[in-house]
Amino acid sequence: MKKQLLSALIGASLLAPMTASAADYVIDREGAHASITFKVSHLGYSYVVGRFNDFSGDFSYDAAKPTAAKVNVTVNTLSVDSNHAERDKHIRSEDFLNTGKFAQATFASTSVEDKGNGDLVINGNLTLNGVTKPLAIKAHAVGEGQDPWGGYRAGFTGTTTFAMKDFGIKMDLGPASSHVELDLVVEGVRK
Repeated sequence: MKKQLLSALIGASLLAPMTASAADYVIDREGAHASITFKVSHLGYSYVVGRFNDFSGDFSYDAAKPTAAKVNVTVNTLSVDSNHAERDKHIRSEDFLNTGKFAQATFASTSVEDKGNGDLVINGNLTLNGVTKPLAIKAHAVGEGQDPWGGYRAGFTGTTTFAMKDFGIKMDLGPASSHVELDLVVEGVRK
């Protein structure tokens, strides 16, 4: 009788639905449903804004367990675009991004904090200009679901700010222009 009960329990556990686990997504850069933009104060009077046109990455996410999420992004720093060719040339120089030596920047998450209502803090390591430092991104889960093409998507927004000097950027633009603000829009297609 005990063997039959044990066999029945094992059989039932094999047939029971498995618990939900994180889904893996690739960032939709081909459809241009993702962006990385930046803003730096210009002398305290205005802002220089720009973006990176070439980046890739992936993430895993389960709305039922957001703290298990993981994010990896690689940015081609040569693709910086501030809508001004001469300024972009200067941004690529050793004064700023030093793209001749460091043509990529990367972000890899180390932990995710759930703040409720879709708000998250994504902690990780940013490598920029050959320097790796911890960085926290305030993020928000916008939504997820089926798309019209038979796929499944999830989208997020995020912001973060960092000091240029923390990443070995040599150019001193003065106290009003010492930090970079990044705005992120990420839409992923489930693999």
